[in-house]
Amino acid sequence: MASLFTIQSEFRYEIVRKIFEGGMGVVYEAEQHGARDFVKRIAIKVIRQSFANQGMFIENFIGEAKLVADLIHTNIVQTYHLGEARGIYFISMELIRGVNLEQFHQQHVTTRKQLPKELAVFIASRVARGLAYAHTKRDKDGKNLGLVHRDVSPKNVMIAFEGDVKLTDFGIAKARGFLQDQEGEVVAGKADYMSPEQANFQKTDARSDIFSVGIVLAHLLLGYNVFKGQTLEESRQRVMTMPIPDFRSLDSRVDDLLNEILQRSLKRDLGERYSNATELLLQLEKYIYQVGYGPTNETLGRYIRDLFAYSEPGQESADKNATMIFDRTKSR
Repeated sequence: MASLFTIQSEFRYEIVRKIFEGGMGVVYEAEQHGARDFVKRIAIKVIRQSFANQGMFIENFIGEAKLVADLIHTNIVQTYHLGEARGIYFISMELIRGVNLEQFHQQHVTTRKQLPKELAVFIASRVARGLAYAHTKRDKDGKNLGLVHRDVSPKNVMIAFEGDVKLTDFGIAKARGFLQDQEGEVVAGKADYMSPEQANFQKTDARSDIFSVGIVLAHLLLGYNVFKGQTLEESRQRVMTMPIPDFRSLDSRVDDLLNEILQRSLKRDLGERYSNATELLLQLEKYIYQVGYGPTNETLGRYIRDLFAYSEPGQESADKNATMIFDRTKSR
């Protein structure tokens, strides 16, 4: 039997620039430095200082890192490491050279372009593929984690300039034994992308994420979110009560089969909705590949590079407001 041993190593993280700033955390691009001039570009998610002393938030941040550590899938942003330096907790993650779906949509508005229908369905299918993996993930003892993302929305779906679609930010996910959950007491997620059961303070399962994928797909096709109201409360009410439209009447590109997929994804009756993400994935793939050749990562990659007139960036200058260096020897 192989002997067990521990490797003590030292490398540091140097912040390059700020990528994204959310309500509770900030994501930076960073360089991971190791032995013999080893350098790897990664992303680092850091808790905002204003939340650094809140025990429950810290526990959920740590729980998120532990939860996603073993979620290794091409359609999920990979987590590398949980660390702590000078009282600041951080998660190092796969760096995605690309944009989130919100930025992707805004670029279509700016350039007055319409996203091809097949690419909209392809993007949704990749999100469903990542969810199908996450929903069936088991722990080391073989027990299903019961993972539900609960925040499938444009900001949490990344598209790399190579064409890879990746689901990210499991910060408010629920899964057995990892995160403190107040489901039934508070509403988690973005109001205009949540499921009716989320909006109504009910318990959720994997089918909740399927409803959210349906909203994202409809948004990609139409260029707007049919559930979005003037206020968060109006959006929540629309998710729970608004009649689901016939999408064929809103976009002539939506045929009977695609409308059927959207309708079933957005069923409020859980028994009528797709029972799992794999079922939705298969229907989406059948739709785009039923006549043979269909969109691929390479197809989407060429499209997004052209959309953003993207070329390989040069060396970025360090963000003067983000000069933290993280020492792995203090990691947890």
